[in-house]
Amino acid sequence: MPNVKSAEKRMRTSAIRAERNRQFRSKLRTALKKVRTADSAEAAAPAFREASSLLDRAARKRILHPNQAARAKSRLSARIAALG
Repeated sequence: MPNVKSAEKRMRTSAIRAERNRQFRSKLRTALKKVRTADSAEAAAPAFREASSLLDRAARKRILHPNQAARAKSRLSARIAALG
């Protein structure tokens, strides 16, 4: 346990942020899975828009590295293009 009051607060805030990031990451992974499991390009398009938005937000908040988000978007769009 921390001995300094500011360190106690830092523990509390980091725990809150870690939980928030965990929830966001789970939401992001679900959105990515919806795109990957889509059976047609028409079904994948709205799922891709949602996933793309979440990837951009994750990169902006540094939950993901921006290059990783860009790579994921590129791979998803290539997968959609291959569908139809």
